[in-house]
Amino acid sequence: MTISVGAKLPDASVQVMGGNGPEAVSLASRLAGRNVVIFGLPGAYTSTCTTAHVPSFIRTREKLAAKGVDEVICLSVNDAFVMKAWGDSTGANAAGITMAADVDASFTKAVGMEFSAPAVGFFDRSKRYALYAVDGVVKVLHVELPGGGCEISGGEAMLAAI
Repeated sequence: MTISVGAKLPDASVQVMGGNGPEAVSLASRLAGRNVVIFGLPGAYTSTCTTAHVPSFIRTREKLAAKGVDEVICLSVNDAFVMKAWGDSTGANAAGITMAADVDASFTKAVGMEFSAPAVGFFDRSKRYALYAVDGVVKVLHVELPGGGCEISGGEAMLAAI
């Protein structure tokens, strides 16, 4: 299934770093009755993800909250340790962005956003996208073109669309 506007997002277990290490979190429970932005990207510490995509949501986090967004989740096929360290180094954690690890790419695959680029060591990674869901139903979906930057899926584009 490839996600689309109007679709209900599937549940999946992702990991976030807690006080005692990685903690499994049900996406369905995070989405239920809430307004949530999820932005997916190919990988922590990669160039465009680090210099453009994450910073765009740091810049817009407070304005998204003012529009009723309860949570902004950065999702990548990585582990919770890497996502926490990356969130610390970029300032995403301090900005209130949830850095979530889709460790086995189960959510990424369930929504049809996976891709592989063996030449650079990417297997079952996430395409670059951003979505806005209300009570788990996709209201806005911005999928970046392959090889593109993050104009379509950046924080400013999402802010303008909500």
